[in-house]
Amino acid sequence: MSMSSNPTRQSPLARMLAAVAAVERHEMPAVMAAFCLFFCVMGGYFSVRPVRDTVGTLIGPDRVADLWMVTWVASLAIIFFYGAVVARFRRGVFLPWTYGAVAAALALVGIALSDGGNVVAGQFFYVFISVLNLFIISVFWSFLLELFRTEQTKRLFGVVAAGGTAGALAGPLFTDITVRTIGNSGVLFVGAALFALAIVCQRMLLSVWMRGDGPNEVHAATPAGVRDRAIGGNPFAGVTLVLRSPYLLSVALFVVLLASVSTFLYFEQLRLVTLTFPDVETRTRVFARMDWIVQSLTIVSQIFITGRIASRRGLVVLLAMVPLAMIFGFLTLAVWNTFAVLAVIFVARRFGEYAFVRPAREMLFAPLDQESKYKAKNFIDVAVYRGADAFVAQLQRAIENVGFGPQSIALLGAVTAAIWAVNGLWLGRRHDIVAANAAPLADVAAPAAPPRPAGARP
Repeated sequence: MSMSSNPTRQSPLARMLAAVAAVERHEMPAVMAAFCLFFCVMGGYFSVRPVRDTVGTLIGPDRVADLWMVTWVASLAIIFFYGAVVARFRRGVFLPWTYGAVAAALALVGIALSDGGNVVAGQFFYVFISVLNLFIISVFWSFLLELFRTEQTKRLFGVVAAGGTAGALAGPLFTDITVRTIGNSGVLFVGAALFALAIVCQRMLLSVWMRGDGPNEVHAATPAGVRDRAIGGNPFAGVTLVLRSPYLLSVALFVVLLASVSTFLYFEQLRLVTLTFPDVETRTRVFARMDWIVQSLTIVSQIFITGRIASRRGLVVLLAMVPLAMIFGFLTLAVWNTFAVLAVIFVARRFGEYAFVRPAREMLFAPLDQESKYKAKNFIDVAVYRGADAFVAQLQRAIENVGFGPQSIALLGAVTAAIWAVNGLWLGRRHDIVAANAAPLADVAAPAAPPRPAGARP
């Protein structure tokens, strides 16, 4: 696959991206490498996620709620471990190794599940995947935020996200077609292979960055050895950065509300799928089918719509449209509590998140410094998100235990979505005002931090 900027030598993928999106020629090598990397990452994850959801139906909602507490603790542990790695190692070292570790873990779990009855391996896999999906995506976007300027993120992140959506479409579609033949363990081996391929794609993207011919002129003027040095600092800095920053606290609240809405819908999905589909492999196919339907709807929006909305309307629309839609979705579910209605709402929520909310969330971090992009961002994306998951899972179980039914949960979800919409409107306006005034968002995010002298180590 050629990465040349000469239009006569560009690959069909490069010509397609240039035709349908506002990608400039000097940006094309980085965009294509990021597109392919995100395809492998999301394809690997989404091919195995239906297996995780099937494991969830087998162990039951009570055990799943407990496992989400374990997931939160594991998220805290991996974020602090990752903070130590970021502080000590170069990006050129730890980014490929991250995907390699995921590939090895999936292969080992696939071997353990090959007999079809290893409960311990199934529960480990459920926790592992629940931490993995947020972590690997956050790691990917952290590097992209360093590679592209703030203005470029509005034009290009929708296109890059479309690569992930293509992988997220191919992964569950493959699982839907093949799971009856290769089994759940075979699906895990396929996921491991895709993460192994992600190592190659990550090295391609790193080579663009290290050569200095990437799209960010500021980084291109910096020697490669300086660009790819360890970030340094305290491994726990992500927590303190968030706590001292009103802006980052607002982003964290946005993530908490997003996770709360998602958790309400997830447990209702487990309940209705278990009641509707008794066969285990059929459940895996149902989860896979919902995933590839979501990604089919998402990919066109990311290529043609997301970047244009962000550039012309700002982040307010991207951040608020899904929460507003979920208010009506939960109210509908409170009246008609069936799998068909749940499926439509669940698909709409995921489609809106992947097409609009997720790219907008990443753009919120674009003007921040390296430490915020890698440490604070990953703390919010993983530990805060999974902490909200765990709390809401326990809350929902407690509500059900005192006698309230699915309708009450749906009404609580509608109230949560309304608060989420207000938070999204405020956060989007805050970001857009700062961006319009060309003010350094890092100063707004952490006003108490003393200014660094020019050339100081971040």
